[in-house]
Parts: sequence; structure tokens; C-alpha cells
Amino acid sequence: MAKHYNITLTKTAQKQLDKLTDNIANPILSAIATLSTNPRPQGYKKLKGRDAYRIRQGDYRIIYDIYDSVLIIDVITIAHRKDVYDL
Repeated sequence: MAKHYNITLTKTAQKQLDKLTDNIANPILSAIATLSTNPRPQGYKKLKGRDAYRIRQGDYRIIYDIYDSVLIIDVITIAHRKDVYDL
């Protein structure tokens, strides 16, 4: 049986998502939802200098932690690519 991860969003990530228009937010939500079955999709990257990963969705980046032992994915940040690494 395939493992399913629970997905949580930090308050920061939720606020960032709330600020986006639906046409930008919906593909991001879809990308986040796919992480529950595959937390390391094609194109994901391990970030240097911290225990986090990122996936791309258009011009936006989704930064998240994977907790394999408890099957949780914690979405930390959702931001435009020009801003995401300044946070």
C-alpha cells in the first residue's frame, strides 16, 4: 500500500497563499496536493544550508520539509521566484 503524507501549511505559507489570485493559487494547491503521494517529485531540489526541499509551480516556488518518520509534509513558504530565497 502506498504511503500518504499529511500536508500542513505554516501560518506564513497560508498567508502567502491567501494573497494570491485563484488562477495562480489553484495550480500551486494542485502541486502541493500531489506531494501527499510523492514528496519527492521530478524536479524537486534539496535546498543547501537547510533541511528543506523546493518544487516549482510556474513562477512560484514551494518550500517544504519532509518528515518521513511521521508521514508529514510541512509547507513553509510559497513565494514568487524572485522573492522566495530572500525570506
